[in-house]
Amino acid sequence: MPREHPLLPIVSLPFRRAGRDPMTCRYRCANSCAHPEPNASSTPYFGEILERSLSRRGVARAGALGLLVVGTAASTAGPAAAAPAAPPSGTTSTSGGRPGRPLPFEAVPPNTIDAVVTPPGYQHAVVVKWGDPILPGAPEWDLHRQTAEAQEQQFGYNNDYLAMLPLGTGGRRALLVGNHEYANPELMFPGYTGIPDAAQTAVMFASAGMFVVEIEQVERTGQWRLVRSGQRPYNRRITTTNTVFELTGPAAGSALLRTAADPAGRWVRGTQANCSGGVTPWGTVLSGEENFHFAFVGADEAPESMKPALRRYGFDTANRGGPSAELIDERFDLARHPHEANRFGWIVEVDPFDRASVPRKHTALGRFKHEGAATVISRGGHAVVYSGDDERFEYIYKFVSQGRMDRAKSRAARQRNMTLLASGTLYVAAFDATSAAEIDGSGTLPADGAFNGRGRWIPLASDTTSFVPGMTVAEVLVNTRLAADAVGATKMDRPEDIEPSPVTGKVYCALTNNSRRGADANPPADEVNPRNANRHGHIVEIAEDRGDHTATTFVWSVPVVCGDPQDPSTYFSGYDKSAVSPISCPDNLTFDSTGNLWIATDSAYALGGNDGLFAMPLAGPETGHVKQFLSVPVGAECCGPVISSDGRSCFVAVQHPGEITNSTVENPGSRWPDGDFGKPGIVVTWRPDGRRIGA
Repeated sequence: MPREHPLLPIVSLPFRRAGRDPMTCRYRCANSCAHPEPNASSTPYFGEILERSLSRRGVARAGALGLLVVGTAASTAGPAAAAPAAPPSGTTSTSGGRPGRPLPFEAVPPNTIDAVVTPPGYQHAVVVKWGDPILPGAPEWDLHRQTAEAQEQQFGYNNDYLAMLPLGTGGRRALLVGNHEYANPELMFPGYTGIPDAAQTAVMFASAGMFVVEIEQVERTGQWRLVRSGQRPYNRRITTTNTVFELTGPAAGSALLRTAADPAGRWVRGTQANCSGGVTPWGTVLSGEENFHFAFVGADEAPESMKPALRRYGFDTANRGGPSAELIDERFDLARHPHEANRFGWIVEVDPFDRASVPRKHTALGRFKHEGAATVISRGGHAVVYSGDDERFEYIYKFVSQGRMDRAKSRAARQRNMTLLASGTLYVAAFDATSAAEIDGSGTLPADGAFNGRGRWIPLASDTTSFVPGMTVAEVLVNTRLAADAVGATKMDRPEDIEPSPVTGKVYCALTNNSRRGADANPPADEVNPRNANRHGHIVEIAEDRGDHTATTFVWSVPVVCGDPQDPSTYFSGYDKSAVSPISCPDNLTFDSTGNLWIATDSAYALGGNDGLFAMPLAGPETGHVKQFLSVPVGAECCGPVISSDGRSCFVAVQHPGEITNSTVENPGSRWPDGDFGKPGIVVTWRPDGRRIGA
């Protein structure tokens, strides 16, 4: 049973917006929601969609919620010397199981308990937490003597995305790979005065980036623990300052990516603001650089010709800002090195099985605030990557590789596959509607009983051709938001994690929230974003035409509109709302082996409780029955859910516990997990009887 800590006064906290505490907003995204939306473009909306809708009344309603069987974007991958030992996300394999069965666990009720809470019959344990030494020879963590050099050898801060990749065939060891999204000096440094000095800034950026650690199974149960001794040849920290990345793809070498430190425009030092990610079918890990703008200062003194693009990415071009990373590296001062901003905002690919490998940033996938990246192999063998741009009124993208996956199980085949994301075509989504005239922003279902319609993938650029008038290929890929504006993509309610079903080919996207939908001059609700002032978010399903992920047309539907089930604007695929758990702000998605959708939330305080992990059947009479499986401590976000390939272990990242306004190390908002002050960490949950999670 989890250790009980005193309840904190949740109801008295100064929550705002969609429920996220202002402290989180400050350090994660530089208070993006407090500023005007970067997307001020004029794109076709209600009127044009309505006209198209009326002309398509005869089109059959499509995109009904489909069957999902196995597939977790982060549960399986393979050894370095060959193709994956078990099928990673995006393959057409299935681990079996009967879809549509009820979820038998007892739902965790909404709560404000400062602990991880799981259903009766389950146990959980911390696998690794902030400060744990992970490299051989790393010093023990010391709260009062933190250094950047030590932090680069220790587990970082604010873990987010997780991937579990098996080592060998015995099933007893695995790699756990993931992101450290951002740091919070108020909760890291005793006696913090409000402005970080250079030494503290260095520690903060050393605590961000990515990690690879080796874990081992505990006595053949569903429990796993960190391997703490031995050579640990795979363990690695990847940070803003200590790791060099290769730029690949059509924009690599372009003038837009050249700097004083890299006049060729082909190498970048570091990654930052890493949010979610994905596992490729060839066993590498992708990571999305999201709120990268916060690390920079000096946009007010950048060249005037760059300022429109900088503003479009959320940079403040009226004020210097800071202090930030420029305290430790002058390249983050845009007044001196304006192109450095263009070198972040990419999808990163890391080979976790080779600690000496050089990670890459793939320009062919476009530059924006990537939440993550989910890869699926099309029937023709092309790698297709889906990614969302996580900001209000931003877009959903798809990349289709030019080359085809080599399915041979050899080192040479794997090396060839690791070039697939360097070349291909980038698309952005436009959603049409079937019942646009009936959408009034209240969340009321139209007469046909579904939010659904058709959609198109609009090409932006290939390796050699820009499909956006007036923009070169490099300009499209570096300033992808501007390109998507120009072609009339559909503005969405903060696209977060996107996960495809490897069985049905359907793709699920979490739209976390958008409290500005329909406010002031912002776009009103439409059928794919059916609620004004959307504080609680929804989920969209995309089914590519003919089941072909390279198709340029699709059908879509909305299976879940989140919130308090008593709220008439919510929708759970028609399931009895009185039996549904309240859920707000869907963020990360994954699947178990029986086809249930698992949803991790961010900002559940919009409903007055802690964030958590929820599960929902996607077939049979239980379709839409959302049940809360676990909750995370006070002030924390639930991130990166992973169901192991044998179904017996569930991992989640507990991010920013106690991140509550006015909290400090000395006056913590959370005491999880050690009883002193909040430390981000990773938790595994399992059943002592050895049965599958949720089975």
